[in-house]
Amino acid sequence: MDGATETIRVPANGLEFVVDSAGSGKKLALCLHGFPESRFSWRFQLPLLASLGYTAWAPDLRGYGHSSRPEGVENYRISHLLRDVAGLIDAAKARGIDEGVVVLAHDWGGALGWLFVLNGVRPVERFIVMNMPHPYLFARGLRTWKQLRRSWYIFGFQIPRWPERVLAANRAAWIARAFRGAAIDKSRFPDEVLEVYRQNALIPGALTAMINWYRANFRNPFRGLAPAKRLAVPTLMIWGERDVALGRELTEGTGALVDDLTLRYLPDVSHWVQQEAPESVNAMIRAWLTGAPVPEHPAG
Repeated sequence: MDGATETIRVPANGLEFVVDSAGSGKKLALCLHGFPESRFSWRFQLPLLASLGYTAWAPDLRGYGHSSRPEGVENYRISHLLRDVAGLIDAAKARGIDEGVVVLAHDWGGALGWLFVLNGVRPVERFIVMNMPHPYLFARGLRTWKQLRRSWYIFGFQIPRWPERVLAANRAAWIARAFRGAAIDKSRFPDEVLEVYRQNALIPGALTAMINWYRANFRNPFRGLAPAKRLAVPTLMIWGERDVALGRELTEGTGALVDDLTLRYLPDVSHWVQQEAPESVNAMIRAWLTGAPVPEHPAG
């Protein structure tokens, strides 16, 4: 049935990606996860997207889960990551999924999504981003003490080997705390959900690869890219306001940088927005993709 999810392997950009796939439509909905997540973070959205007529793909991105894990910090530069996204879209097109693309993205996947659409790496019809600001506004925010205090871990990740030891200790207990500790509705992260992320982090080499995203792009993530240009692609931004890592103020000014922006806030939801409030997020996605009024308030 269309809403059922299967796991497939997709060769792209010289790597192999493990992808959760749902639906059989001619349009692609490509879902890009963040740190320290995986394709599993989109489990509530894939059936929705399939029901709307898309083929929905949620890959484990480079270095995550059971996708390819190149060695070396340099292999995690933004330029490589953008080519991965392009390669996945090309692979879908080769399979006949060739009537348009919508990109959904969260956290690090959101940063990747912003840069992908801003630079027109491949044509994208619509962009949905969750709890990741426009890169120009994020860069501006990082010049304030308020956001620097929230982003302290980025600097800690630059230390060789030590972050991996901390994150792996006690069967990746830090990974579990990152989800449940930051969540407002902690019931959304029961032990069995946390176990998925703990197991992914404990795959040999996985934590180094995940942290290498931060190491490779620490000094000049936008080299050769255009983070400050206006975006013409219609964009839906969904923002959980109780985000401990990214302040709501980072969304201020987005409308001046995006021609067609729909912005919705979820006041009692954390950074893990699509997992913690899937009913509200899905209602907003459904409305926006079908041309209906996008709800202003959380689903009750």
